[in-house]
Amino acid sequence: MKVTIAFLVLTSFATAGDEAKLFDGKTLDGWKANRKAWSVEDGILSTQGKPAGVIRTKKKFENYILTLEWRWPKNSQGGNSGVLVHSTTPNAIGPWPKSIEVQLHRGNAGDFWVIGNSLHVENEKARKKGRRFLNLTDNSEKPFGEWNKMEVTCQGDTISVKVNGDLVNKATNCSSTKGAICLQAEGTPLQFRNIILKKLGK
Repeated sequence: MKVTIAFLVLTSFATAGDEAKLFDGKTLDGWKANRKAWSVEDGILSTQGKPAGVIRTKKKFENYILTLEWRWPKNSQGGNSGVLVHSTTPNAIGPWPKSIEVQLHRGNAGDFWVIGNSLHVENEKARKKGRRFLNLTDNSEKPFGEWNKMEVTCQGDTISVKVNGDLVNKATNCSSTKGAICLQAEGTPLQFRNIILKKLGK
C-alpha cells in the first residue's frame, strides 16, 4: 500500500500549480538509491557521503519549482554536495550523471556546475570558471546545524536559484530542460527534508 500511495503522489499531478512531495519522510519510495549511502529517520533523508554517488528520482520532470531544506551537522566543517536537475545519462563524469548541478558546497550554495551540458549566465566572462558558474552571493547560508532552504525554478531553458529567500543565480539557454532530480553523496554527512515539487505551466 505504501508503494502504491507514493507512486500516485509522484505521478498524479499534471496541471500547473499542483504539488508533490518527492520525499515522504518515511521511505525511499520514488527514488533509486545506494542504501549504504542514504537512510531515512524521523522525516529526514541523510547521507554519510560515502560511497560517492547520487540518489535519483525514478520520474523525470520539466517546468517546475523544486524546494528543499538541507543542513550540515552542527559539529561538522561543512563539505560538498549538490542538487542535480535535468539528470539523464548516468556516470557522465565519474559517478555523476549528465545534468546541471546546483551547488550545495559550504560557502558556495547556488553555484552552477555543468555535467555534460551547457548554459549561459550574465557577466559570464567573470563568473565562468571551467565547468563552474559562480553565484551572485556567498552570504546567504545559515550556520552549521541550522536548516537552509533552496528553491530551484526550472522553466523551459531557464533555471533560477534562491537560497533562504535570496536570488543567488540564474542561467539561460540551458542545453537540457528535462530529467530526473538527484542529490549528491560527496564525502560529507548531510541531511535533507521537505523536498517538494510544484508543477509549472509550459
